[in-house]
Amino acid sequence: MPGTPIIVLTGGIASGKSTVARMLAEEGGEVISADVLAREVLVPGSPGWEEVVQTWGTGVLTPEGEIDRRRLGRRVFASSEERRRLEEITHPRIFALLQERLAAAVARAPFVVLEVPLYFETGRRLPASEVWVVYADRATQLARLVERSGLTPAEAEARLAAQQPLTEKCALADRVIDNSGTREQTRRAVQEALAALWGRRGPGEQGRSPKAVK
Repeated sequence: MPGTPIIVLTGGIASGKSTVARMLAEEGGEVISADVLAREVLVPGSPGWEEVVQTWGTGVLTPEGEIDRRRLGRRVFASSEERRRLEEITHPRIFALLQERLAAAVARAPFVVLEVPLYFETGRRLPASEVWVVYADRATQLARLVERSGLTPAEAEARLAAQQPLTEKCALADRVIDNSGTREQTRRAVQEALAALWGRRGPGEQGRSPKAVK
């Protein structure tokens, strides 16, 4: 619907973006994840998949023919040139899908969340009411990344180094959600941010309120 609030949700790797996205979904928002779309644009046989195989060979495939994301990640995060090449293949396709899914979501959802981890790094912009950055201190990011991804500490450091510093992202954000504390603290921050977003919209833009501020 016209005037539907759109939140671009971004942050650093392992800062807790998906946690905040789930909380926003529980508050009534429709979440569109760039990470999910990244898998869609690399399904076996797709143009994106073919470009990846042409660039890095079949050594980055699983026995079933799917992209082995961990193996490919180890290649591209070791080289800025290879990382740029992967971004050239995936980013235009991901953003095209984001625009397509967004057009459908605004017609049915009280608000829409676009979860885009590399939003600032890509230089591409999306129509947004606000840009939210999810923050966690570096030590927390590293610990989460090693635990969830099975990376070595050195590999985790390389992943963090490949992204824009989280402090810089916070400076560019309309709102920062601190995810360094407890889950309930994060939830309260999300609900307060939603209430503030809804509260600053003009009378002609109110539309349907999210669950948190009904």
